[in-house]
Amino acid sequence: MKIDVKQPILDKNDSLAAELRQRFADNHVFVLDLLASPGSGKTSTILATIDALRDEFNIAVIEGDIASSVDAEKIKGQGIAAVQINTGGACHLESAMIKRAIDVLDLERLDLIIIENVGNLVCPTDFDLGENAKVMILSVPEGDDKPLKYPGVFQVSDAIILNKVDTMPVFNFDREAFEASIARLNPQAPLFPISATSGDGVEAWAEWLAERIRNA
Repeated sequence: MKIDVKQPILDKNDSLAAELRQRFADNHVFVLDLLASPGSGKTSTILATIDALRDEFNIAVIEGDIASSVDAEKIKGQGIAAVQINTGGACHLESAMIKRAIDVLDLERLDLIIIENVGNLVCPTDFDLGENAKVMILSVPEGDDKPLKYPGVFQVSDAIILNKVDTMPVFNFDREAFEASIARLNPQAPLFPISATSGDGVEAWAEWLAERIRNA
């Protein structure tokens, strides 16, 4: 006899996520769930995205970390509302956590909520947060073989960001092999090569996101 303890957890999560998705839709808020490993540049990508979009959209950020509030403080330092979620060891965010976070945000005044999920390439893929889109960030130093090792996160992503492309000459990153892997796993997902710190490529990524926010 096999007992599936995971499915009831996912079912409960998905039910609440559906409620959140309706709540976001009622308030015309676009929600982006960012997935990535630690050190991939999630926060720097968020800051670059905010700089590109803040003149048109009202933005808030939900920061998910096992501990600390370092990233949330960086976001607040840019004058953007940020809510910190510390999971206390859990490797992903769940819809119940997001519900508590948005209860302190004024949804009627927001156009975009960016969720920075816990740094992990496995656990967050299974958990619906009521988002409109999941986007995966991979940095060049992590290696071109990550789609082969962690196919699930690439398959669930609506778009993929390749960050730190300015370091490509330093690392043995086979861009052609990486793009071929993405094409096999998720041919519908656009790929945005960027350098979040220098701003290279951010405009194309930001415009893709802006178009979706406008249609939310």
